[in-house]
Amino acid sequence: MEITIGVRNVAREINLESTQSPEEVLAAVDKALAGSTSLVLQDEKGRHVVVPAGALGYVELGPTEQRRVGFGLG
Repeated sequence: MEITIGVRNVAREINLESTQSPEEVLAAVDKALAGSTSLVLQDEKGRHVVVPAGALGYVELGPTEQRRVGFGLG
């Protein structure tokens, strides 16, 4: 799943691919916001992304986009 995180006062978004389910990600976001702790997510390579709850602007969840190969516009 593709996850995009917007951070307050930062122009650049954080993008990562994760094997976590949408329900797991939403639970982690809710837990971070409710407890004013950090949002911790793991990408598909095993790396962790940590964002303080107070800095969260938004979290966008989307399906993994398949990479297109070739030269045509199909």
